[in-house]
Order: sequence, then C-alpha cells, then structure tokens
Amino acid sequence: MPDDAHATTGSYVKAGAAFDRDMNYIPDRITRTGGAPLDDRAGAGKPPVEDAPTWPVEPGRYRLVAAKACPWATRALIVRDLLGLQDVLSAGLPGPTHDSRSWTFDLDPGGVDPVLGIERLQQAYFARYPDYPRGITVPAIVEIASGQVVTNDFPWITHDLFFEWRDHHSPDAPDLWPADVRDEMEEVMQRVFTEVNNGVYRCGFAGSQEAYEAAYDRLWATMDWLEDRLKDRRYLMGESITEADVRLFTTLARFDAVYHGHFKCNRNQLTEMPNLWRYARDLYAHPAFGGNTDFEQIKQHYYVVQTDINPTQIVPKGPDTSVWG
Repeated sequence: MPDDAHATTGSYVKAGAAFDRDMNYIPDRITRTGGAPLDDRAGAGKPPVEDAPTWPVEPGRYRLVAAKACPWATRALIVRDLLGLQDVLSAGLPGPTHDSRSWTFDLDPGGVDPVLGIERLQQAYFARYPDYPRGITVPAIVEIASGQVVTNDFPWITHDLFFEWRDHHSPDAPDLWPADVRDEMEEVMQRVFTEVNNGVYRCGFAGSQEAYEAAYDRLWATMDWLEDRLKDRRYLMGESITEADVRLFTTLARFDAVYHGHFKCNRNQLTEMPNLWRYARDLYAHPAFGGNTDFEQIKQHYYVVQTDINPTQIVPKGPDTSVWG
C-alpha cells in the first residue's frame, strides 16, 4: 500500500456535517489586453475579486490543464472546443486518479506533461506560490514559459474564454452568453450550480443522515424543475447552446455512472427522465461534449479516489454507456 504522502485516496466527508465547497481560488484573470476585463458581471457564478491581477491573452502563451474525470475541468475543455481555441490554448490532460498531493500526468509518456515538463500539477502551483495552502485543483491555466499557475478559478475561466479570447474564436463559434437572455441565464446557472452541480456533492459528502436527506430533496426538486423546463425547448435557454448547457451537461454525464449510486442520488436514473435524457444525448452528440466525456476515467476517479465513500476501490462495470449513442 502507498504511504500517506503518495496515497491515491482522500477523505471528503466530515462526520456530522453538511458538505460546504471551498470556492476560494486564485483570482487572476486573463483579459483581452491584460487590462480591465471586457465583462465583469457576477454571472460567472461568483463575484470577481476586486483588483485581481490580470494577464493578457496571447496565443501559445498558456496551457489549460484539465482532467476529463473532473466535471469542473471538463467544462473548460468543452468551451475551448466550442469556441475553436485549440490552436491558441493547448491542453494538458492529467489522469483520472491523483495522490494526496496533486493531479498527475500519468497518461503522458513517462508521466510528464510534454509541454510543461512536469509530473504533477502541484509543481506549477508551487512555482508561483511555494507555500500554496489550498487544494491543487483543475482546471488550471499555466503560463508555459514560467511554469507558473495563472488561475484555477473555474467559473471565470470559461466566462473569460468567451469574452476575453473572442479575437481568436472560430468564425462559427456559438454565442455562449447571449445578451437577450443574460439575466435569466444567470439565474438558471446559479440554481444549476447550487442545487445540481454542487447538489450531488452535498448528497455524496454528507456527514449525517439529516444533511443527506436535505441535500437529496433539494437536488431532486431542481432536477424535476429542469425536466419540466426542457419539455418544450431544445436547450436550457432555447434553441442554441449556451454556457448554461455546458455547466449542466458535465453533471448529467456523470449522473448514472457515479452520482446515482456512489453519491446516493438514487431516486431514479437520468435515463428515466425523458426530457433531461433527450437533452443530454443531444449535447453528447456534439463533438465538443462527447469528445470530452470519458466514462471510464470518470468512474476511475470517483470510485478509486474517494475511499471514505468506496473503501474497496472497486470500480463498477456498468452502466452501459452505449445508450448515449
């Protein structure tokens, strides 16, 4: 067995307590010119940090580090592909399991990221903050030349890829933040984040029966609301894909494979909700969504890493993912 310093496992449940996500991240922003952001509304899901450092958009200067196992990181990969930024912002892909120190590049030859030349993402964090006190999270954007992490503030990363990197979008890039539905979309995204994206974690990491049941009821109230919302529309905001769809999809893609059983969100499966299931499969058929969804990596991450929930580390063979199409 590995020693504690190199364990692939972690403790996520605090006995007797409800789960509370730490939303404090490195607040730096990558902006069009390195100056004030073009869009600074709090619609990224959290308010911007006042006087946060800014870095200029420059093709080839940065590398997006994002594990396909992680729903927050997969958002960034999907948005990068939707906007056609693959040639201006490269991507490094850590493996699905990590030790107690950091995500590692075990999918790459020799276990080293071929661009950054590091074995673990922790090295980029420590290159900038030698005593970085928080978790080493993905997604993270790293400056290639210095090897230093720039930001890991996941709600603002995807927001800024749209607003600040617009000069480099492909001609057919979708309008992920349409102005005519912006206010409503922010309300939808806030509810999706609080009750669904984070709601499944509140169920899975609940430290008491009471906390679990409260989280479960909140989750399913919003899942039912989403099922009803999608009965007469293709996507959350209408007939076009928006940032709201990216944010919901990464939870739905993990629902039956992980959250239904592992996190005890088991009132019913996604495949049993006709509108949400149709919607999820519709998005999955798009290369940016389906191409960044790896069910085996997803299962490996949750079932192997979270040993306080799954102490045997046995990874289930099911469900049958061929139903996604």
